[in-house]
Amino acid sequence: MNETPVKQQNTGAYYGQAVASFGIAMAAVAVGIYNMDVSGWVRAFLGIAVLYLTTSAFTLAKVVRDRQEATQIVSRVDQARMEKILAEYDPYAQK
Repeated sequence: MNETPVKQQNTGAYYGQAVASFGIAMAAVAVGIYNMDVSGWVRAFLGIAVLYLTTSAFTLAKVVRDRQEATQIVSRVDQARMEKILAEYDPYAQK
């Protein structure tokens, strides 16, 4: 009984929604920073802070995904070992 896990894939609509949501959020923050009644230095600082936060969020998402994938690989190796042991085990064999 060898079960291969089904790889989950996102639909095109889901991908498009995620890209659109990201673009709208970044545009809204950029417009908000641009329209603030503060000096250019404050706007520049806020812009850099938003870019840093965005890149940090992407990095965190990648690290979490990589850790989850590594856990799944180890789990599959352990499952394959267990299946091999169970397939070779004969409870009625004479010792």
